[in-house]
Amino acid sequence: MTAPLPRGLHGQVVNELGIRIMSGRLPPGATLDLAGLEAEFGISRTVLRESLKVLTAKGLVAARQKRGTYVTDPARWNTLDADVLRWRLSQQPTDALLDQLTEIRLVIEPGLAALAALRRDEHDLAAMDAALAAMRQDEDEPSQVVEHDVVFHRAVLRATHNDLATSLDTVIDQGIRQGYRLADDPGPEGGPLPTRRRLLDAIRDRDATAAERAMQRLITGDRSSPMTRRQGVGGFRGSGGSGDSGGPSRSRDSGDSRDDPPSGD
Repeated sequence: MTAPLPRGLHGQVVNELGIRIMSGRLPPGATLDLAGLEAEFGISRTVLRESLKVLTAKGLVAARQKRGTYVTDPARWNTLDADVLRWRLSQQPTDALLDQLTEIRLVIEPGLAALAALRRDEHDLAAMDAALAAMRQDEDEPSQVVEHDVVFHRAVLRATHNDLATSLDTVIDQGIRQGYRLADDPGPEGGPLPTRRRLLDAIRDRDATAAERAMQRLITGDRSSPMTRRQGVGGFRGSGGSGDSGGPSRSRDSGDSRDDPPSGD
């Protein structure tokens, strides 16, 4: 899914060209001036070619005889690639894009949380416990809280013991990071820990239904993206349950989801 970003000068060139493409400075269809780029960056043709191979693997550029290397149509971009997501969000941090990340998380993560509840082992639980303990210890350091939250969600993915599920971590990581960065409220009272603790309790209890619903609440209730403000917690139920987006939403912090009455009355 992801062509990793190289290190050193090679990686710097890839990063700069990726940003230029996402910002529109190099628009779709633009032909790259290879000689000009070599002079600008002070690099050899070999380094530039290796950099372009990485961008080609990400779907951002292609090469044709007589045309040269050019920026591809956005429909060809590997939008699930971690670097492409990061570049796009850094240059185009729109409400719509954050909404799309939230929607994808709601489709994917609740079902994976349910699977984690059925398959987790003691090592998985220990990893999740450690991540939450670190979040509590560093609760006054927002940047560290984000990193520990990413670790917690990765541990949930690993608890599914499904290799394809763990490969989705790039999308989920960016959804978490950008959710914190772009959200315009501080999240529920008490911070992010209570929702994660409810999720972990459900996974520990092997309660797949509770884990699924806890993950839905975690995603929609932690921070107010434009979508969740418009629709409320019940506006998008993901893979489980149903909600009426036209009615009043219930409190995002209220109790353990396992005690809620069934939806669809």
